[in-house]
Amino acid sequence: MDRRSFVQTLGAGVVGAAAASQVAGGAEATSTARKPVRMRLGTQRQSRGPDGDRMPDELVQFCARHGVEGICGFPTLDEDRRWSLDEIRRMQDKCEAAGIQLEILGGALANGSLFGPFPNILLGKDPERDREIDLFCDLIRTAARAGVPCVKYNLSILKVLRTEPTPGRGGSQYSTWVYAKAPQRPLTAAGEVPGELFWERITYFLERVIPVATELKIRMACHPHDPGVPKSGYQGIDRVLGTVDGLKRFIEIAPSPYHGFNFCIGSVAEMLNDPANEIADVVRYFGERDKLFMIHFRNIRGRRDDFQEVYPDNGDLDMVNLIRVLRDVGYPHLVMPDHMPRHPDDHNSRQAFAYGFGYIKALIQAVSSEA
Repeated sequence: MDRRSFVQTLGAGVVGAAAASQVAGGAEATSTARKPVRMRLGTQRQSRGPDGDRMPDELVQFCARHGVEGICGFPTLDEDRRWSLDEIRRMQDKCEAAGIQLEILGGALANGSLFGPFPNILLGKDPERDREIDLFCDLIRTAARAGVPCVKYNLSILKVLRTEPTPGRGGSQYSTWVYAKAPQRPLTAAGEVPGELFWERITYFLERVIPVATELKIRMACHPHDPGVPKSGYQGIDRVLGTVDGLKRFIEIAPSPYHGFNFCIGSVAEMLNDPANEIADVVRYFGERDKLFMIHFRNIRGRRDDFQEVYPDNGDLDMVNLIRVLRDVGYPHLVMPDHMPRHPDDHNSRQAFAYGFGYIKALIQAVSSEA
């Protein structure tokens, strides 16, 4: 399949998927009219070879060995804050030679991007933010020229927030957030950003970017805030994409079939007071509306303001049921491990991700046989 046909096939998936069942949270999903299972194993791995290569051979081979079918890659932003079409094509060629598709491009607006290449988008500083939004739209155009159908981004002023890690099985470390133990930190350069001011900046961005993405048929996958914080904020920031209500409001801005989420199941579970019993219904809500463009498939223990990120098989979430929900809403894109636990003997988390790949692959095969 050539790249143009690949884009058209994936683009049709986001418009055509629809809900097949109503499933109680935490209960086994059932359906009388399930669609074919189209989700596939993916990964989001940033790596750099000794020559600066963003898609080194050893990374591609590692992914191919473990059954990965699609990758979110991270091209270099040059000094003009643009992606090189030639670099993306080289990344594609390497992936395709290994039987893998480069399906998503990311890294242009990353967590903590306030001091990155496009700071004024979230600072709301005019006229600089208009110039930066134009540059961001140029990235979308480059993705379209390359035939990559999805761009992943964040709208987060704060980085991923965590407190001290906690011990996990086999000597591993679990990334942990306990809001009550979080250190008091100074305001960022953004100063105080209450909720409605943050929404104004998000709306300004979306109303200019989503029409461009829609015209080019490029899915825009926004990652939720990780984690949510109390409405009073943290470091002066009200993380408006850190609640389910906030995510619902987000998709109503600039409505388009190309406006949705890099839906991190772990991050969304971290927003909930009872994630074990609530998360399936949240996944179903956005899945039925075709707003799931990329799934980070990870498990947690705990609840809002107090959680650990654990291995997929030993947390509070019923991951088997969640794969069934994705199947039943017709989710057609990549499912990938994310934030796997760390261990000093596991360089670059390769062992952990290999485990995550096998876990997801097995679940997809298992629910495919049920369909």
